[in-house]
Amino acid sequence: MPLSRLAALAAAITLTLGHIAAQADDQLQAKVDQIIRPLMQEQGITGMSVAIYARNHAHYFSYGVASKADNVPVSRDTLFEIGSLSKTYTATLAALASAEGKLDLDAPAKRYHPALAGAPIGDASVLELGAYSADCLPLQFPDEVQTPQQVVDFFRHWQPRAKPGTQRCYSNPSLGLFGDLAARAQHQPFSTLMSEGLLKQMGLENTYLQVPVSAQGLYAQGYDSAGKPVRVGPGPYADEAYGIKTSASDLLRYVRLHMQPEGLPPALAQATAITQRGYFQVGAMTQGLGWERYPYPVTLSTLVDGNGPQLVREPQATTRLQPALPPLPAAWYNKTGSTNGFGAYAAFVPAEQLAVVLLANRNYPNEARVRAAFDILSGL
Repeated sequence: MPLSRLAALAAAITLTLGHIAAQADDQLQAKVDQIIRPLMQEQGITGMSVAIYARNHAHYFSYGVASKADNVPVSRDTLFEIGSLSKTYTATLAALASAEGKLDLDAPAKRYHPALAGAPIGDASVLELGAYSADCLPLQFPDEVQTPQQVVDFFRHWQPRAKPGTQRCYSNPSLGLFGDLAARAQHQPFSTLMSEGLLKQMGLENTYLQVPVSAQGLYAQGYDSAGKPVRVGPGPYADEAYGIKTSASDLLRYVRLHMQPEGLPPALAQATAITQRGYFQVGAMTQGLGWERYPYPVTLSTLVDGNGPQLVREPQATTRLQPALPPLPAAWYNKTGSTNGFGAYAAFVPAEQLAVVLLANRNYPNEARVRAAFDILSGL
């Protein structure tokens, strides 16, 4: 075949493939619009950023404004608070320390925090704290606990409520101590390890614990249930438990690297696998470190129940899985996160190479987030 005809054929194929891709993008845009626009209206959400990984490509969809005061449109780079989704970052940091031989997940907490020696919580393992199963610690610290010494005193005086490894009580103090122990094992501040270590290694250039002045213009304004502007404030273990601010583009990159870690340094790739192992069974949900997983395919009702308020507010019977289950490609991994003014959700299915990220500048029910994510991915 003459070169001219080959060139013409190649051009025609390229044009056809481009047309098909454009049609697919238009269909995806229409599908996401049909789900997100009614959701925002129903929940009174001012701005949302949605990111999807499908067909080996990232897709971004932006809605509304980042702030009512200046009407700046939301973009893929708008920064949102992600609340407890931050716990997966803390878990990855701890898992990296484990992969590098700097942290023993089965060691008692007192090994890395000698001030806890003699207190029952000091005998709990690092892993149990990271899986909310060391003891039935409360969801939040009491209001009067603010300083590092008050945190230590709180743990030293905590009276056991359950045998370690038998009850899961979702807890910021538990996860916060887990992150603190990972930092102590490496003799560096947690914020340094996160900001200068993990985030940079993962190439997350638009993710912060403290948003710098240079990025303040990207920081969305959150709104509480009364529509008043609010942002997260400082508190004990804020960095470890709920402190990350990030964009849809960076969060999707983070989730994709957990799903496709092949390009990461070996220890960090191993760390992503450590977070996705199954350590405790809680009903239909298998608790990893940060991530929670369900066998895939999974029903919407199972995901709604697993992310429901009872798993946050009430103790749940749990069973230690020994040995821990390996990462499961055919699984739906997810995590929700909220602050007073923001709501976030991320999910991924390694076997299908699918991921979705939902960021909003209002806290709205987990059920609505899960339904939206499920509806988006179910069509892909």
